[in-house]
Amino acid sequence: MSWSNWSGSVSAAAPVLRPRTEAELGAAVREAISVRATGAGHSFMPLCASDGLIVSLEDLAGTMSIAPDRKTARIPAGWSIKRLTAALADEGLALANQGDVDPQTLAGAMATGTHGTGLDLGNLATFARGFRLIGADGEARWCDAQTNEDLFAAQRLSLGLFGIATEIECDVVPAYYLAERVEKMRWDEVRERFGELTSAHRHAEFWFFPHANDVILKTLSLIDPCDAPLGTTDIDEAPFRRVLGIGAKLPFLIPNLQRMMMKTGFDGDRRGPAHAIFPSDRTIRFEEMEYEMPHAAGLETLSAVVDWIRKKRLPVSFPFEYRTVAADDIWMSPMNKGPVAAISMHQYARMPWRDLFADAEAIFRAHGGRPHWAKRHTLSRADVDALYPMAERYRSVRRAADPGGKFLNKHMTEVFS
Repeated sequence: MSWSNWSGSVSAAAPVLRPRTEAELGAAVREAISVRATGAGHSFMPLCASDGLIVSLEDLAGTMSIAPDRKTARIPAGWSIKRLTAALADEGLALANQGDVDPQTLAGAMATGTHGTGLDLGNLATFARGFRLIGADGEARWCDAQTNEDLFAAQRLSLGLFGIATEIECDVVPAYYLAERVEKMRWDEVRERFGELTSAHRHAEFWFFPHANDVILKTLSLIDPCDAPLGTTDIDEAPFRRVLGIGAKLPFLIPNLQRMMMKTGFDGDRRGPAHAIFPSDRTIRFEEMEYEMPHAAGLETLSAVVDWIRKKRLPVSFPFEYRTVAADDIWMSPMNKGPVAAISMHQYARMPWRDLFADAEAIFRAHGGRPHWAKRHTLSRADVDALYPMAERYRSVRRAADPGGKFLNKHMTEVFS
């Protein structure tokens, strides 16, 4: 049996275990020489790859329980965001925020600092209040802000280094409804008005094809639950897929194809429960690099990267995605120095991306950025130490939790052993 990530760029020949009980999981971890956990495989880095055992919690038994005050819930760690948010909706509850796709597991999303967009909303790891972990010895232990405090502090954004989470206590909020508006806007206008847009809407983000002059702006705002559901604005991927196919064969046409594609209509509105409005279907495979920029430098950085692409007429076939995320206090979070602008750079999986990303990464780093842990980057151990003052304390907690390095793989060893 073999394992590969969503885009197909990372694979491993290791066996994949899908335990049905925590006892089965504990026994397997106890006997394993090395083990990594996997969720939906949406990381573009080799976080889950292993030459030992790979564990998926997809079949692990578990139920959700809501706290009496209805402010937190204990959730099976292997549940997908889609399954979790549907179950919360049945209870009249929701996550305060989520990203624009929802197949990822809760544990995987928290372990990598996955996020949505919102000026005052943190990444999903900020919602965690406690973890039940299967440690390197195969035993279960709990950690939170009062119990095993250092383990909890590190585990909040764990990269899978401290054990395998089977249950997560997570903040929840009363269910809410959102109105989505999608529209085209000139790039120059977005640069001028984005601060205003993020203040006026609970969520604001945009997609920007680097060779075009318009962006696709999406805003989400709170509405009364009595407002009837309305329409769909999810972008039809079929025309885009055809454009990508042409661009892969004739890369020099990509600038013209993007400008032509942006002449079509993207306007639309949608209303409904938050968990149904946040996610979109994404079936076209791509590679992705994302850098979290200091908020004040975000638009300037995006402009610099786009100017570089245009000057060299580089065949970047996918749009950039631009979002905002609030600051947090998590040791290894890219948002722990202050609020960020998240700039996601994508490339069609059938086109070259390594050299392109490497050159763009230099621009992101020069403007003070730190990468999303689950997306393409080339950080060395020295880079991690320079960017994260708590990195060595994080390693110290890892050594205490896993002295034999059972939860390390090659990639993690290079930066955290």
